Amino acid sequence: MRVFKFGGASIKDANGVRNVYDVLQKVGYDDVLIIVSAMGKTTNAIEVVIKDYFDQAKSLQASVQEVKKYHYEIIMDLFDTENHPVFKQVNHLFGELDHFLNHNKSPNYSFVYDQMVSYGELLSSTILSHYFTSQNIQNNWIDVRNFIKTDSNYRDASVNWEVTQKNISNGIQKKVLNITQGFIGSDENNFTTTLGREGSDYSAAIFAYCLNAESVTIWKDVPGVMNADPRYFENATLLNHISYREAIELAFYGATVIHPKTLQPLQRKEIPLLVKSFINPVLPGTTVSKGADLEPLLPCFIVKRDQLLLSLSSIDFSFIMEENISEIFKLLHEFKMKVSLIQNSAISFSVCIEDKYGNFDALKAILSKKFKVSYNENVSLYTIRHFDEKAKTEIEKNKSVLLKQISRETLQLVTKEMNS
Repeated sequence: MRVFKFGGASIKDANGVRNVYDVLQKVGYDDVLIIVSAMGKTTNAIEVVIKDYFDQAKSLQASVQEVKKYHYEIIMDLFDTENHPVFKQVNHLFGELDHFLNHNKSPNYSFVYDQMVSYGELLSSTILSHYFTSQNIQNNWIDVRNFIKTDSNYRDASVNWEVTQKNISNGIQKKVLNITQGFIGSDENNFTTTLGREGSDYSAAIFAYCLNAESVTIWKDVPGVMNADPRYFENATLLNHISYREAIELAFYGATVIHPKTLQPLQRKEIPLLVKSFINPVLPGTTVSKGADLEPLLPCFIVKRDQLLLSLSSIDFSFIMEENISEIFKLLHEFKMKVSLIQNSAISFSVCIEDKYGNFDALKAILSKKFKVSYNENVSLYTIRHFDEKAKTEIEKNKSVLLKQISRETLQLVTKEMNS
């Protein structure tokens, strides 16, 4: 079997849904399982509903209505008549969502989040399935919650591989087109769970692993994986091939290529991952598989903006030893700081961190009791894999380099724009 994953951008409107049909016409759909994300920005819209549910009860009905309106406009564009069965099915899903909003007793934000946000994928997969049927593509809609079983760590659930493998091996009809949801699963009490960041890609990898699939294809609005983000770098070049190891390295340094969580099950069974364009589906795209690290072998540029460079030194000029470093990392973990780079000398210790949750002031207050603290805000962290002198010069141009770290394959620079 082949596993296809279509993200929200590919099905953001009625024309997007029609385009997915066109993609299948061009690349075939025999023995295919499709994983879909929520349509467009639906997840964000449902997050507004959840926020209103907890904090802004007066706005709740309006934010729910936004989600409904968006989906009804798409199905009215796709289907000729309001008597089409898709309307009944979508009404039923919205009825379930309304029922949850009216009857839920749990104050647990993460639990509520998972029960509600999952409707994005349930709606998109239902609409896609009905559209394919209307175009004479026989398909089998399946509820992923009956297949991917997890623990109850809501918003970042861990997969129970043994039960999931059994469910998928015994329950998937391999000779028809199957359509299911990405990002979601369920726990042993059949409450909905979600799989965390890049959850839909991970869902595709889970099914591929359990089905011993021929390949996984992630369909995007770009030709494949580039050696740099075209938004920040000129002359970005398509990478034809990336090894599993290199893709994991790039992801570790912050590239939004593919999450390591997605790659790990595929690597174990050496299942190739293809990143292809839903705009030009016949183009080869990028293959992530066993083999050469990169083809072509080019410097790969990654930038993380809005970082914070924190430097600590001992007040009495004593060495910063393992005990101090252990204590610092415990605090970084406690205050949810994402660490991207570490550098230390005998009496100083520097980290480039991301203060995603706005906890830096509280962290600084504690660290100041024991260390001399200095820091730079709004810095950028550049990472160049397979760097050369030209790439290094290009990145350093018009920037003040605050910290530099070089290993055999990788150059990292913490920089501040000269004029900022």
